[in-house]
Amino acid sequence: MQDTSIERVKRAFIAGIWATLVSITIGFGFKIWLAQWVAKEDLALYHTVVDIVSLSLILMTGFRSSMVVSYSQTQNDRDITNIFRYSLIAMVLLTWGVVLPYIKHRLHIDVEYFHLVGIILGMGFKVYFTNQIAMYRMYTISNRVTWMEPLSQVVIFLASFYLLKQTAIASLFFSLMLSSITMAGFMFINRRKQVATTPLASVNLDPDLRNFVKKSFTASLEAGASILMIYITVLMTIGHFSIDELGDFQVVVRPIIAYLTLLFVFPIYRFVFPELAVCVRKNDLEQIKQIKRWVYKLAVIIGASFFTLMLCFSHEIVSWVFPPQYSKAAPVLMHFSMFFVFMMLNAYQLAFIKAHGLFTQSLVIRICGILALIGSYYIYSRITDNVVAVILALGSGYLLMFILSSIVERQIVKRGDKFVIV
Repeated sequence: MQDTSIERVKRAFIAGIWATLVSITIGFGFKIWLAQWVAKEDLALYHTVVDIVSLSLILMTGFRSSMVVSYSQTQNDRDITNIFRYSLIAMVLLTWGVVLPYIKHRLHIDVEYFHLVGIILGMGFKVYFTNQIAMYRMYTISNRVTWMEPLSQVVIFLASFYLLKQTAIASLFFSLMLSSITMAGFMFINRRKQVATTPLASVNLDPDLRNFVKKSFTASLEAGASILMIYITVLMTIGHFSIDELGDFQVVVRPIIAYLTLLFVFPIYRFVFPELAVCVRKNDLEQIKQIKRWVYKLAVIIGASFFTLMLCFSHEIVSWVFPPQYSKAAPVLMHFSMFFVFMMLNAYQLAFIKAHGLFTQSLVIRICGILALIGSYYIYSRITDNVVAVILALGSGYLLMFILSSIVERQIVKRGDKFVIV
């Protein structure tokens, strides 16, 4: 008997949680260990540089959602993949030519060109194969990469620092670069066992492919807007607070946000969204309802648990895990916990909206979240001069996105329209 979509979602989601827990154990333990002896300023510099480089290439992850929807509708992986290849090559070259000089000459950050170029190429390869296995719904490979990547980064860092006698910050850049390339190779080999590599060739842009390009461009902008929300909080912290408070955010708060997102939000895009796209194509409304009920129940349980934990024990947890100089991060984490449930619910709603082909509406919702983040920050900053104003503004952005996406979701359900991909 063939599995239903809800069964595949549950199985992949739960396996993804376990894989991500292993990833968190390795990655977060590594960050805690680094925080014990690497200079706070070096860690803040490393994370900031990676943020800037990542912002441009992560735009290409926006292609993932349009690739999933378009492949679900047309099964034309040859042309879809080639369009993505040409777009990714252009973005890598643009990042190399624009972002790299910006880091070196505008921000005057002392980082080797070799490190920056290596990160750009390594992350480019990883994005390419990550999008491919998402398009083919290869959930097992995706879950393996989740825990293998931080493990490879730790191993490479140790080899670089202790065997090759590189500095700590140079070893961090080497480990990120080489682990990305290693994971790209792993995904290529395992994907090729199931699906042959499509040849690099010219593309005949028929109406379906033109729609794919249009959706991909919109989805890329949305992915950029999603990452930009976190990036704006970093810029606000840099511009309005001290390097010490930036360190609290980059070393403690931001990694915890990232890990919670990896654990509970990204699986919605990785596993729930592809199945929603298939259900929409089949007009399987019952499966969609079952998936929604399961995701909402999970979001409420996780959100309430996280908030209760931070409300009661945020100071104890931070002081237990991190050195004393990071203790001021505790109230920031507590305030963030109030909004995490909206991140999960909004992830489902945007996945539902995009599964119906409404990529423009999803982008507009993201833009409204950014505007709410910026506007609410200046309101909160008049009330308090504490860095907690930044995280409250971020939460307000997600809250507004949740409200807007709920409205659009209800409109789709009320109209009972499949919204054939346009």
